[in-house]
Amino acid sequence: MFGRKKKKEIVNFDRENLRPVIRCSICTGEQVAGFIDKRDGRFKEVMLIRTEADKEEFLEMYGLSDVEKIY
Repeated sequence: MFGRKKKKEIVNFDRENLRPVIRCSICTGEQVAGFIDKRDGRFKEVMLIRTEADKEEFLEMYGLSDVEKIY
């Protein structure tokens, strides 16, 4: 029930074919972190970003320093 926090490991992804981005909605302000496939332009959703802590978790999870926002 009350356990220790697990250490987060860096998840590897195909850096040649995938570009990390945060997709933002202009109307609602909703932000979703994920990857755009450079070959076909499809977006793969990974997690919902509600707070700055969620964004930091995404960056830490994939070993990134910064991520581009697209609208």
